[in-house]
Amino acid sequence: MSRPRFLMVVGLILTAALSRLIPHPWNFTPITAMALFGGANFSKKWVAFLVPLSALFLSNLILGFSPLNIVTYGCFAFMVLMGQALRRHKTAGSIAGMTITASVFFFVVTNFGMWAIGTLYPKTFPGLVACYIAAIPFFQNTLLGDACYSALLFGGAAFLEKRVPLLKEAPAAA
Repeated sequence: MSRPRFLMVVGLILTAALSRLIPHPWNFTPITAMALFGGANFSKKWVAFLVPLSALFLSNLILGFSPLNIVTYGCFAFMVLMGQALRRHKTAGSIAGMTITASVFFFVVTNFGMWAIGTLYPKTFPGLVACYIAAIPFFQNTLLGDACYSALLFGGAAFLEKRVPLLKEAPAAA
């Protein structure tokens, strides 16, 4: 990856992470998009994990941490892997499909984590169901945030690549 492209991708991810610090509706965040975008754009796997996870960590230094962060960071790391599946097929349809899949994955796993780690719900099957039901109103914002930020990151990169050819990803070596 060229240095200008690397700086563009890092800059877009850091800008998205900074958006966590401005007032926003609950769950309308760039987390999923940052992970998918990082996975889809960094050719070195360790960088694909390091940059988005570091951006998330830096924003958490200001926002704070909770016991659920271990689950969130695990989901985030898995979403980087999901993003790597997009590396060769960055079409609007594949990005949209992966974004929706990642949103559902995040909803299922983090709400299970909230039930398992938290104290709001009894550790029973009805308690787990109650946890998921209580989370449904927040899922709309998750989907909207993930869709908007994915469009901004992937679309922003595509826009910049068209305007500045130096930012285009080099074709893979055969």
